[in-house]
Amino acid sequence: MGIISEFKTFINRGNVIDLAVGVIIGGAFATITKSLTDDLIMPIIGFLFGGVDFSRYFVRLGAIPAGFKGNPESYVDLKAAGVAMFGWGQFLTVLVNFVILAFIIFLLVKAVNRLTHKEEPAKDAPAPTPEDIVLLREIRDSLKK
Repeated sequence: MGIISEFKTFINRGNVIDLAVGVIIGGAFATITKSLTDDLIMPIIGFLFGGVDFSRYFVRLGAIPAGFKGNPESYVDLKAAGVAMFGWGQFLTVLVNFVILAFIIFLLVKAVNRLTHKEEPAKDAPAPTPEDIVLLREIRDSLKK
């Protein structure tokens, strides 16, 4: 029973649960970011550059296997067939995904920091004197009299 109680303590700490929630939300957030990139941003970039679909840009490194029934110009079909390829267009799409995700996380962290940031006292204003110091000064002044 020792290992089970240790496991229960480990799970109940809160860090593990927070991590699990973060992973689940991160997975959902990644699908939103992927859709944002694939369905909104990359089509606009493709339109601006003349209808470019970045996943179509690749260099085939290996031979097409015998009996291949897909499109020899399709990255997805060739990849499914196991053809070795240098998929720089797909990498570009993933890189754009990462930059967007990193920027969104930056904005979220910045917003949270702004909400949780405590106001610092103005540099020109003197810091408030603690009560015990004030009391000691009063005692000192009374003793002087």
